[in-house]
Amino acid sequence: MNLLRAASTISLFTLASRIAGLARDVVIASVFGAGAPLDAFLVAFRIPNLLRRLFGEGAFSQAFVPTLAHLRASEGDDSTHRMIDAVASVLFYVLLLTCLVGIAAAPLVVWLMASGLAEFDAAVVMTRVMFPYIGFISLVSLSAGVLNTWKRFAVPAATPVLLNVAMIGAALLLAPRFERSGWPSIYALAVGVMLGGVLQLAVQVPALRRAGCLPRIATTGAAIGAAWRHPGVRRIMRQMAPALLGVSVAQVSVLINTQIATHLGIGAVSWLDYAARLMEFPTALLGVAVGSVLIPQLAAAQGRNDAETYSGLLDWGLRLTLVLALPCTVGLLLFPQAIVATLFEHGRFDALAVARTASALQGYGAGLLGLIGVKILAPGFYARQDMRTPVTIAIIVLVLTQAMNLAFVPWLGHAGLALSVSLGAVVNAAWLFIGLRRGGWYRPAAGWGRFVASVVVAATLMGVLLGAAEARIDWIGLADRQALRVAGLAGCIAVAALVYFGVLLAAGLRPRDFSRRA
Repeated sequence: MNLLRAASTISLFTLASRIAGLARDVVIASVFGAGAPLDAFLVAFRIPNLLRRLFGEGAFSQAFVPTLAHLRASEGDDSTHRMIDAVASVLFYVLLLTCLVGIAAAPLVVWLMASGLAEFDAAVVMTRVMFPYIGFISLVSLSAGVLNTWKRFAVPAATPVLLNVAMIGAALLLAPRFERSGWPSIYALAVGVMLGGVLQLAVQVPALRRAGCLPRIATTGAAIGAAWRHPGVRRIMRQMAPALLGVSVAQVSVLINTQIATHLGIGAVSWLDYAARLMEFPTALLGVAVGSVLIPQLAAAQGRNDAETYSGLLDWGLRLTLVLALPCTVGLLLFPQAIVATLFEHGRFDALAVARTASALQGYGAGLLGLIGVKILAPGFYARQDMRTPVTIAIIVLVLTQAMNLAFVPWLGHAGLALSVSLGAVVNAAWLFIGLRRGGWYRPAAGWGRFVASVVVAATLMGVLLGAAEARIDWIGLADRQALRVAGLAGCIAVAALVYFGVLLAAGLRPRDFSRRA
């Protein structure tokens, strides 16, 4: 299997998802702006997403995927299928109980996350509507872990498109109907989220059936008990304990930051969310794509005690990340207002919202390399079933992040929250890197010095170009000439890309340098 091709496949589908997500955000910005109703929805939507990090792509996936890959490499498919059935059964019933408790306790949950919301009651209603989403999306994450282990990356990568399509349809079609019926139009987005969750889970079934891995959920007491006692389930639960703590630490940071944002005035939650969506473009295209490819391959190399391959995989991931993430960092830092104004300044999204979102985007951009680096480096520990080290680092980084909030928020407002998260991620990534080096698990291949110098020179020249375009063009003033603004943005990005990759080609770097086979 060509790892670059596999990562590119995931990136292409993820790009389609992110483009759909961008279209969703553009529609939502135009229809709802950045006011109190949208703040309430974003808080309500953040609650099931927070739990998804625990049951879905967070602690569960970090424990499940390496265990699954190791079991398949050592014992074959039959044992692996039995473990999949047991894990799916246990996860199903845990999620069912979680959703029931969450719906009942929605007022308390919203208060703990965002006591300063202007539309608290609306957030409670939407939380109850969307809480079952955690069940759907966590089962989707289970499916993604199985399919990625079987080297079938397309369906898991393409699935998020469905959520974005459902939310766009809800904003354009359901919201006006809700308003005419006397319901708050923002409730339509909550309905769209639920529909998206159903669709995402539905498309997993045929993909799992084609792979011969469709789980069988236990339905009798004896079968459920046997699933709980399965050795693979117990192993995953043991691995989940420290991973759960680590992911919980990250989500505690999200909870604290959301609570702070709700006290910074109406719109702060929305400004941060729009900026985070833009920042997630490169983190998903690079961090998620490369991380999804790396985890099962690293686990398989660890199962074979192949230290050379293990180190080579990490080296490949880090080089690919640097060459693609550094120009994104430069763009977010030096070109934010052009991006935000062109994409979002329509309808109810005004010039003030552009300025506030752009400042938050710069805050996130400062730590983009760290945010992506964590997704590349942490699998180096997960594949070795070492959850304790990343968890310890995460706890210390949480304390550091909140200390930075005390310094930055009074000075920078909502953008200070973004900057604290970014700098915390940089510390996290650097610490993980040092741990892998000191443990002897990662040994940098030859040529890093020249490689880094080439990338830095190319990014600097690109940054000069983008900084000049940001300063000399009144992007907000072009609100009434959107076609010209879109053309200007596209032209600046195209020229910047030509400069960046042209310098890299002149320095001797070629796409084939990043090709690697598992």
